[in-house]
Amino acid sequence: MMRAIFLRALAFAALWWILAEGRLDGWLLGSVAVVAATWASITLQPPGKLPLRLAGLVGFVRFFLWNSLRGGLQVAAMALRGRAALRPAIVELPITLPAGGARVLLVNALGLMPGTVAVDLEGSMLRLHVLDDSQPVVAETRALEAAIASMVGAAP
Repeated sequence: MMRAIFLRALAFAALWWILAEGRLDGWLLGSVAVVAATWASITLQPPGKLPLRLAGLVGFVRFFLWNSLRGGLQVAAMALRGRAALRPAIVELPITLPAGGARVLLVNALGLMPGTVAVDLEGSMLRLHVLDDSQPVVAETRALEAAIASMVGAAP
């Protein structure tokens, strides 16, 4: 537990140092932020509860970056075609990721993917708002879910 607290505090301190551009005059506030972030991190994601797999992390990052680029181009094309290209809808689908951090990551990653945003997660039911319901939203969400499951070592 102490090792996890130390490593997380070190990571948050490095992040603060980067955000503060190496300046020393912000460390009074920075130390409070590091302690709060470390406490929240340990409280919300206790050590050993959700191990990350390096190969899965690389796969998730690759999947996310590629689909963000592709999705951004899709949304730009829809915007250029005007309102006629939009077919907004609400899509509901059950998810199989374990409760906690993995589901939160799925919801947040979907919010960063252009054209899709999670509007509700109740139990294992996910509700999405999509710009175009003719797109393979369910298949893409399932692929993202599989990428996250691979990263956290959860069964798909």
